[in-house]
Amino acid sequence: MKPPPTNALVNRAILLTLVLLLFSGTLGLGAVWMRQGISQAANESRAIHVRIADIERRLDEVNAEVATATNPDALLRQNQTMRLGLVTPREIQVQRVNVSPELNLAAKRNREIFSVRAASLEVSADRAPVFQFMTAALR
Repeated sequence: MKPPPTNALVNRAILLTLVLLLFSGTLGLGAVWMRQGISQAANESRAIHVRIADIERRLDEVNAEVATATNPDALLRQNQTMRLGLVTPREIQVQRVNVSPELNLAAKRNREIFSVRAASLEVSADRAPVFQFMTAALR
């Protein structure tokens, strides 16, 4: 058996080197592309965090304005300024609520929906009963 010619060995080495360079270049470009995507996502996330911080700051300002407007001293001053003649309620006039008012109002609004009488029973032509139920939401 005779050894392959040296030109074939050199050609194979050059080909393998080119394939290795092409493969490593592809990996490098893929890494750069992934870093670019990560950078874009980070910039978008940073912009969203800035918007959230701005909205929270404005919400805090509104909450502070509401707190100063509903302060009893400020209400009394406005009462005197506008000459409304209102007086502060006495303790006997105040009713304390222990449950959530939103849930209480939703339950009151949807009370008839959840009762048995709300389901209307209709009888069709073939005498099979048909039930109609309505759904309720807390909105």
